[in-house]
Amino acid sequence: MKWKTDDGGWSPYLAGALLGVLAIASAFATTKFLKKTSFLGASTTFVRAAGLIEQTVAAEHVAANEYYTKEKVRVDWQFMLVLGIFIGALVASVSDGSFRFESVPPTWEKRLGPSIVKRAIGAIIGGIIAMIGARMADGCPSGHGLSGMMQLSVSSFVALGMFFGCGVLVAHLVYGRRSA
Repeated sequence: MKWKTDDGGWSPYLAGALLGVLAIASAFATTKFLKKTSFLGASTTFVRAAGLIEQTVAAEHVAANEYYTKEKVRVDWQFMLVLGIFIGALVASVSDGSFRFESVPPTWEKRLGPSIVKRAIGAIIGGIIAMIGARMADGCPSGHGLSGMMQLSVSSFVALGMFFGCGVLVAHLVYGRRSA
């Protein structure tokens, strides 16, 4: 088995295996040390980050917000995990030479043009839709895909199917059929 792809990136098999080990280790560690089972996921961390930012300008609103009282606004191990994902991705892309600043990806530019504003609006709207979907599903694709599947959760199978199905549909609508 090759550990690197032809373009110098990590093998998806190695990355997948390491992600599985991380999921098992996180379930074990949180059960043993936090005395509760807490699984991998990312979307709640973004909500908590928004709450932390909002606390600086409207602390009383955050304290009275029903959602923030349920999802405590704090920096916890999942928050640090998401920060570590960002830092790890940055280090990996710099070390394998694939890091570059890119305001409009080539695939987007080919299909929808070079407009930075159009790309930014698309990214913002896509992010909003993704976060609304993640909150409605009570978790993001990483949470359902890793943690939910590890528990054989029926709701995770359904949520993950919807995430992927909608992703394929939107990619087809935005980028069209790929020519061979």
